[in-house]
Amino acid sequence: MTRQMVMVGFLQAQNCTNLPSSWRHPESRDDSMSADYYQEIGRILESGKFHMAFFDDRLAMPDRYGNDHAHTVEYGIRCVKMDPVIVLTAMGMATEKLGLASTCSTTYYEPFDVARRFATLDLMTGGRAAWNVVTSINDGEAHNMGKDAHLDHDFRYDRADEFMEVVLGHWDTWEDGSLLIDKNSGRFADPTKVKRLDHKGKFFKSRGPFTVPRSPQGHPVIIQAGASGRGQRFAGRWGEVIFTAARNLAGAKEGYSAVKNEAAKAGRNPDHMFLCNLTTPVCGATRSEAEDRMALIEKLPLEIDALSLLSEGLNYDFASKGIDEPLTTEELQGMQGILGIRDGVLKTSGKTNPSARDFVTFSGRGQTADAIVGGPKEIADKLEEMFTGGGCDGFVIAATCVPGSYADFVRHVVPELQRRGLFRKDYVGKTLRENLGLPRPPAGAWKTRPQIAAE
Repeated sequence: MTRQMVMVGFLQAQNCTNLPSSWRHPESRDDSMSADYYQEIGRILESGKFHMAFFDDRLAMPDRYGNDHAHTVEYGIRCVKMDPVIVLTAMGMATEKLGLASTCSTTYYEPFDVARRFATLDLMTGGRAAWNVVTSINDGEAHNMGKDAHLDHDFRYDRADEFMEVVLGHWDTWEDGSLLIDKNSGRFADPTKVKRLDHKGKFFKSRGPFTVPRSPQGHPVIIQAGASGRGQRFAGRWGEVIFTAARNLAGAKEGYSAVKNEAAKAGRNPDHMFLCNLTTPVCGATRSEAEDRMALIEKLPLEIDALSLLSEGLNYDFASKGIDEPLTTEELQGMQGILGIRDGVLKTSGKTNPSARDFVTFSGRGQTADAIVGGPKEIADKLEEMFTGGGCDGFVIAATCVPGSYADFVRHVVPELQRRGLFRKDYVGKTLRENLGLPRPPAGAWKTRPQIAAE
């Protein structure tokens, strides 16, 4: 079968999209705290045959800038953050085949809890769930979850590796065929096929037995988005759908090869993972119509949007210095969180000690500088170039207006991609794994991966 794109809708259970100014768009719905808001998005994505709807998440509103939340609330910078798993459940009731993915942190939850939440979501949606594994990024999240400070970057990933072993271990403890539900004999399940985990490791202890049987797809799909070297190793070991944020084909190809090679080193088949690049399309029936829409969108962001999100993403208070004052090497090295932001600014700006204004200019944070603007042909051309050029296996479609951005993409771009044979015309199965083309994992398969030589 000809290789085709994986398509993911990028969402947040909050008052705006990943673009904090999206709520200011005159065509955006104002009821982002209602079930109908998300159910409409789900129906649109499913009509466009998207593989999944994916919810990003944080455990705190952005309050690192100036160490205060007032600006966040006043300007609506991701200040509302609901539980995405519950929102996904509402979305799942309005869809039948769309995959449903949510972020959940390994730093602030227990493995048994995460395993049970996503295994339950998987059963309730007929095998359509996915878990985005994150280690969280800043002190605000730590403070909300009863900690004084966020854990160091590499330590979080070391801990997350064991977290994955516990979660997958619990998901494996109910074997296929364990359920009997025999009313005549009175036997509900075969106890020889349900085991305790009894995990005792460096970071976690978890006994079991687990309380949720396996779903039609085996267990939820694993999503990851590690950008650092340590993050890429983690993604290569565990991830099945990998989110990337490359700004050009050359950068995308470099990251693509790095993660695929990490998968091979971990004894996995690199073809059993899909790298999907974050993309913000602004589309219309014609290029002229799309340009008019972009002109309006460009008026929405405020400088405070970018400064707030940069402070949140790098766990550094950008209000602590003048906006044009160069940051010291020590300050740059002390940043935590999404280090790809810092490294990207250093590389793109060409400056050893960029200022806060440089971070605003070159990071794209809180802005739409990287948006692809055009009619169906122009958008499809850009996606095809990235896809066929070896930069990704699909795309994570971000919105500037809700639900209009998703509807425009489905109305204008999806038919053009289908015409070119780059995107499917229908779902091939009922579970997320079936629709991604991923094999159903037998219990314990992650422990016995075949060794595959790295390229």
